[in-house]
Amino acid sequence: MKILLPIFYLPPISWFSEFLKEENEVVLEQFENFPKQTYRNRTNVYGANGKLSLIIPIHHTGERCIKNLEISYVEDWQKLHWKSIKNAYQSSPYFEFYEDKLEKIFLEKPKTFLAFNLKAIEIILQILKQEKQFSLTEEYQKSPEMIDFRSAFSAKKDTEYNMDEYYQTFSDKLGFIKDLSIIDLICNMGPEAISYIKKITK
Repeated sequence: MKILLPIFYLPPISWFSEFLKEENEVVLEQFENFPKQTYRNRTNVYGANGKLSLIIPIHHTGERCIKNLEISYVEDWQKLHWKSIKNAYQSSPYFEFYEDKLEKIFLEKPKTFLAFNLKAIEIILQILKQEKQFSLTEEYQKSPEMIDFRSAFSAKKDTEYNMDEYYQTFSDKLGFIKDLSIIDLICNMGPEAISYIKKITK
């Protein structure tokens, strides 16, 4: 089954449940116009006060195409994001096992969102010990001949995916928050993360 997925920043768990399905032949969208307030430049982690959105700033050049959209480095957002992730997960069961690999996501300064997000996905796949082939779109298609997930994952609404509760660092205090960034699942479930992903249904 051929599916079209958007390219996200440290995607939510639901995105990975589609991306990693063995039967799914994945194509990633690189020619869409950048929609605001989506996971394309934001990821949600579980901070001490609940859900925390980390947002990559855009370098405003007038460019809207995801493939060419540039990241702004006026502020050191990478340092800030990494510090937020460390604060959120340093007491989680598996953070120390993956800390070095996760930190690599924030050490380089690629020019575009596309390069940054693809590199981050590659590092996450290494942590999950998964190999997954995918291709990138060659042009923008309004009505593609594949299952279109480009607007399937909302950063503003609760996910439609069914997910079992798992231990989260602050869930004793604030309860379970589902469908956060894949980082949340990795840091809290470690090697069990992949079997959790495969059990997710919609």
